[in-house]
Amino acid sequence: MTTPPSPLVLASASPRRRDLLAQIGITPDLILATDIDESPHRGELPPAYARRMALEKAAAAVAGDVPDGATILAGDTVVARGRMILPKTESESEARQCLALLSGRRHRVLGGIALRLPDGTVRSRLVTSSVTMKRLTEAEIDAYIVTGDWRGKAGGYAIQGPAAALIRHIDGSYSNIVGFSLYDVAALLAGNGLR
Repeated sequence: MTTPPSPLVLASASPRRRDLLAQIGITPDLILATDIDESPHRGELPPAYARRMALEKAAAAVAGDVPDGATILAGDTVVARGRMILPKTESESEARQCLALLSGRRHRVLGGIALRLPDGTVRSRLVTSSVTMKRLTEAEIDAYIVTGDWRGKAGGYAIQGPAAALIRHIDGSYSNIVGFSLYDVAALLAGNGLR
């Protein structure tokens, strides 16, 4: 007798992560938004912060209404310039500040991924992509702000939207910049006998 597959819970309300999973044929059985404090700790560096956020989202989902024997997949995307963690922009002025900081410079997008298995074991990965944004004019920043695409986005932009025209070069996983490194998610699931 074969064991039924473990239900997969996506601990993220991000439509981008759901759409990315669909690209590789994965449909979560449940999508659960987690409510955690996303404030960086004092002196916390971007890689540690990205990993911690993914792990905390997976842990918070356990306390949610998840089916018995579920596997929980969580992720977080962090935009960093040097040691500085840029916010998920909520205001126009915040978005403008982020775009000014990124203009003409290279920055990192760090993707934390956490997979909590039914037995409580947690596996995690950290994926880093490098992004170079063109030098932006005030008119280009204004035009991007008008789109509203910056709302709630780490670093004030989303590469899969109108900001794609502002990105000169990327090095690393494109899907990581969008929300999940599909290569790493697929490898984590396969490496643990899932999907």
